[in-house]
Amino acid sequence: MEAGKHQNNQPRRPGKSPPKMFRERLFHSLPNYTGPYSVGMMEIEVPVREPRTFSRIKRNHMHALRMDTVLFSIYYPCDPSSYAQSRGKKPSKATWLPRPRTLTSKGYAKFFSLPYLPVTAYIAATTMFTKLPAFRNAKLAGNCTGDCPGAAPRSSSGTYSEDTLTEGGDKPRFPVIFFSHGLGGSRTCYSAVCGELASNGFVVVAVEHRDGSGARSYVNIPPSGKLAEGLKIDNTNPRHYYKVDYIFPLDNAQDTSPHNAQGVDIELRHAQIEMRMSEIEEAYYALQLLNNGQADLVYKNNLRKKGNAGSSSKGLDGIDWSDWDDKLLLRNVTVMGHSFGGATTVEIVRQSDRFPYIGQGILLDAWGQATPKIGEVTHQSIRKPLLAINSEAFMHWPENFKRLCDIEEEARNGGAPCWMLTIKGSTHLSQTDFAILYPHWMSFFMKTMVNPKRAVGLTVNSSLEFLSQVLPPEFTAGNAWTDEGILRTDALIVDELPHDHRPDSKWMASRLRIPNELRIRTTNWFRRKAEVSAVATDIKGRPLIGLVNFSLGSEVWMHFRPGDEQRQYPIRLSEEVT
Repeated sequence: MEAGKHQNNQPRRPGKSPPKMFRERLFHSLPNYTGPYSVGMMEIEVPVREPRTFSRIKRNHMHALRMDTVLFSIYYPCDPSSYAQSRGKKPSKATWLPRPRTLTSKGYAKFFSLPYLPVTAYIAATTMFTKLPAFRNAKLAGNCTGDCPGAAPRSSSGTYSEDTLTEGGDKPRFPVIFFSHGLGGSRTCYSAVCGELASNGFVVVAVEHRDGSGARSYVNIPPSGKLAEGLKIDNTNPRHYYKVDYIFPLDNAQDTSPHNAQGVDIELRHAQIEMRMSEIEEAYYALQLLNNGQADLVYKNNLRKKGNAGSSSKGLDGIDWSDWDDKLLLRNVTVMGHSFGGATTVEIVRQSDRFPYIGQGILLDAWGQATPKIGEVTHQSIRKPLLAINSEAFMHWPENFKRLCDIEEEARNGGAPCWMLTIKGSTHLSQTDFAILYPHWMSFFMKTMVNPKRAVGLTVNSSLEFLSQVLPPEFTAGNAWTDEGILRTDALIVDELPHDHRPDSKWMASRLRIPNELRIRTTNWFRRKAEVSAVATDIKGRPLIGLVNFSLGSEVWMHFRPGDEQRQYPIRLSEEVT
């Protein structure tokens, strides 16, 4: 299916996007979303119901993993015209780099073990002024792009059942996705994927985890002062906040490396997953308040407001909370995560008793080595639909790939439909905003070969195809989602994975190998303006002319899909894994 068209072969008109300012045009900017809805965005930080610590792990004689508040951004379908009418000024947009931007840059320098000043200077020269192409605090969309999601098809009398809409039959209710970031991530660095899903009619809740897996995050102290036990607050600090930086495992700082003889720090990573799951529970509770008419509690307790650390002066001002009453479909919620967020997702879909409202999971290049095995955290196995979208770089990591195959088999044995595919030419950051904002760095240092926008398009479109099959019909009624038939790709029938771009052991999981790289790059430079046909297109339908030109229908490898239960692992595990 051609990009820009949905399954009924009708042109898909993108929703309106806020204008780009001069500084965005001058420096790096993120592409506008292509779905039929415009996208709104709000930032919320609220105290948790029960502040607590996780595990016995300490740093500086204090508990390292503590949950006092939960912070998340909500990307949602919005009505952009109401923004201008109600405020009479240019739309406000959130910055891509979380505030305070200079101090956040310092956190990234610490995460990458690089000098602070060069990192800050480079970020200031590139993405310091980058903003999300979303309307901050805009009105929730009140009209549908087709038949309303959340509504059953009309009967012959033109009415809906009492289980669906109650307000005239033309008000949409939106399915929900929770997004869990990877190591070094934040609530904004997957905005391309989250915003694209929101533009297709989802409310996407991107949680910023404070478990020491992000580069840096700021926790505001609630006015009540109610905190987890053991935290010392400097009363001379008028802002009342503390920061959470990345936690390196003791004596095993590189536990993420495939070459690390000590392996993954299981105690730390499993404790972090437990805290992450608790944060998602708190975010879900906040959504329940928004949905049941108690949004005033969220507004009053919101800590992301003028004067607080990491906050915009806009806060949550201007939102009409009545728009959110009964507009969220809080059953059959999807959980989605990248890398360590993928490991978190696996554990959430396992624990059906704890997360009965989670209906399915989507893994983006999951860190399989950090994913608990059955019995390590829970004895429950996966019984819910699962989609795994891998990078080629991680596909060539044998131990990680085998763990993901085991997870897919676990879901399959539990009777759940499952898919696993790999995007050709992609590396681990191809599903993040970093690939879009820094494409040349990705190409030259990580040897990424897929167009970064196309990688996001393949990720989002395959996710939409998956959700169109596993969500209840009333959730997907009238959608205008692109259907490229990605999940209908034939599964590999050979017993060995392609090795053309497999790197030397030194670069395993971090980059690809490009045979005859200089010749290919030179040829590509001369062909940039050439007219080509029968090649893959990006998410706006434009031909891709990258390092490698993939013909339509050959952009992914399929490893698992329903109906292929008799196929063996598409890899000689006995030879690849020691």
